[in-house]
Amino acid sequence: MLYIALPNKGALSEGAAALIESAGYRCRRTGRELSVRDNAGGVTFVFLRPRDIPTYVGNGVLDLGITGRDLLLESCVPLLEVMPLGFGSARLCYAGPRDADITLDNLDGLRIATTFTHLVAEDLRRRGQTAHLVHLDGAVEVSIQLGVADIIADLVQTGTTLYQAGLKPIGEPILESEAIIVARPPAYRKDAGLRQFMSRVRGILRAREYVMVEYDCPDALVEAACAITPGIEGPTIAPLSRAGWVAIKAMALRSNANRIMDELETLGAKGILIMNIQTCRI
Repeated sequence: MLYIALPNKGALSEGAAALIESAGYRCRRTGRELSVRDNAGGVTFVFLRPRDIPTYVGNGVLDLGITGRDLLLESCVPLLEVMPLGFGSARLCYAGPRDADITLDNLDGLRIATTFTHLVAEDLRRRGQTAHLVHLDGAVEVSIQLGVADIIADLVQTGTTLYQAGLKPIGEPILESEAIIVARPPAYRKDAGLRQFMSRVRGILRAREYVMVEYDCPDALVEAACAITPGIEGPTIAPLSRAGWVAIKAMALRSNANRIMDELETLGAKGILIMNIQTCRI
């Protein structure tokens, strides 16, 4: 039985649960359970605060965990980032009052409120600057208004919360974060169950990047059509009952889907379909 940590709440929780369910595991809680056991999948999912997950995985209590890159690096636990998961994106940024003339070159002596004291201290050290760090567990934006800090360092997603607090980002982000899978360096490579879990998750993530393109095409246009949809190893081509026509199927990057449809229509293809892929192994 594998033991895998999932975030119990917050921005990472829903994305993690949706990903794991798509990979064929049962992990949904009906209430406030601390764990859910999937006997068929051979996994027990344990729900923890995202900030605590690196500690439990690092101590060997759990095999894998899903948390944020920011939380892993802040924890200083020597874990391996096994796989980025493509959701929960955020930037760790300095921010200050919109009318203040503060840059990353003049942070010396300022009071900086943050939850990420280690990451901010490391960034200041790299810059050769010294500031007073004020550790807060939440509601960092209000610290300037209440006179506790001069600026803050906090995670920013859309920037709406900063704007509502009368703040603006200062300079480039300290860190680009997202949801990741973490593991002890040697552990996940040795266990067949862990390898299967990782393979399933990887298949879901790859499937989100691709679509399946299907269309009908005259024989005379097959070469040009295949240049538009080359697929992975090559497109699938099958004859139609209508003489002189074939059906073509190929995987394509989701980001190219609309362009591909436009080009196929212009070429003369018919019945063009773009379909989602649930999972894949490439």
